[in-house]
Amino acid sequence: MRTYLLPQSGTDYKANLHCHTTLSDGKLSPEEIKAAYMAQGYSIIAYTDHDVLIPHHDLAQEDFLPLVGFEVEINESADADPVAQKRKTCHMCMIALEPDNVIQPCWHRSLYQFGNAKISREQVKFDDSKPDYIRRYSAEGISEMMHIMRDAGFFVTYNHPTWSQESYPQYIGYEGMNAMEMVNGACVRMGFEEHNERVYNDILRSGKRIFCTATDDTHNTQDLFIGYTVIRAPELEYRTVTSALERGDFYCSEGPVIRDLWYEDGKVSVTTEGAREIRITRGVRRSGRVLAKEEPLREASFALYPEDEYFYITVVDEAGKCAYTNAYFVDTLMK
Repeated sequence: MRTYLLPQSGTDYKANLHCHTTLSDGKLSPEEIKAAYMAQGYSIIAYTDHDVLIPHHDLAQEDFLPLVGFEVEINESADADPVAQKRKTCHMCMIALEPDNVIQPCWHRSLYQFGNAKISREQVKFDDSKPDYIRRYSAEGISEMMHIMRDAGFFVTYNHPTWSQESYPQYIGYEGMNAMEMVNGACVRMGFEEHNERVYNDILRSGKRIFCTATDDTHNTQDLFIGYTVIRAPELEYRTVTSALERGDFYCSEGPVIRDLWYEDGKVSVTTEGAREIRITRGVRRSGRVLAKEEPLREASFALYPEDEYFYITVVDEAGKCAYTNAYFVDTLMK
């Protein structure tokens, strides 16, 4: 029997799930972000300004959905290295699963705001009965924040580990993320190799079952339309879209389009609009790759085996741009 890994029905909504505005350290206003992205066919923006959760429900319309969110950064102590650019940092985006979830967890009344966030903080709602939250750069401290955010009703993504100067000893200890950034557009534009398949595989092989996104991490007009996430959902309604995020009903891309993805009779198959190559990455030392010949590839199939543990598909277009499916786990398919 055929099992669709991406829903067979629904609409594909193009989304940028990491975005900064003039409310923190971005150069464009929330309204300017909306106009720029809608002109390029986007339907969803997660407004994730640094350290300040400020909803933008007033920007919603029939064909545009603003998601409630914010980003936090947990920085290594200045004692770790005298050179600021060498200090490690962990950045996480939080996307509220419910539109009325506008109370910011882990709030501190005076610390952790930079840029215009120092001014915008007056718009933030928080639980005044709780003490100021002190961020700790350690596996325990970062995992604690991830779990607090998850428990508070947020979808948590781990962001741009390459730019953050983080490597295996740091990120492998993080517990509680829903997803991580496979591609971060702003970092790619700046010259970082922020295509994070190695990090994704490290985390998957450690036993964590997480999704992957591609984002712009928009700060200025140079950061637009580089990486995006395509969410397949029945309608452009807040909880419908965030439920699709929770289920993993999405893929991420720099350009290629993924149409269908299914499992049947021991094989996974994918269809696309056209590619120069399609490859599979598995949880063991067994890969697969199909190359286009005279015509662009529009479909590929790969055998799966019980010992594969997990797999994801990468579609590469003629320009070398990639689209990535989420990881899927063999034990849920071969029952």
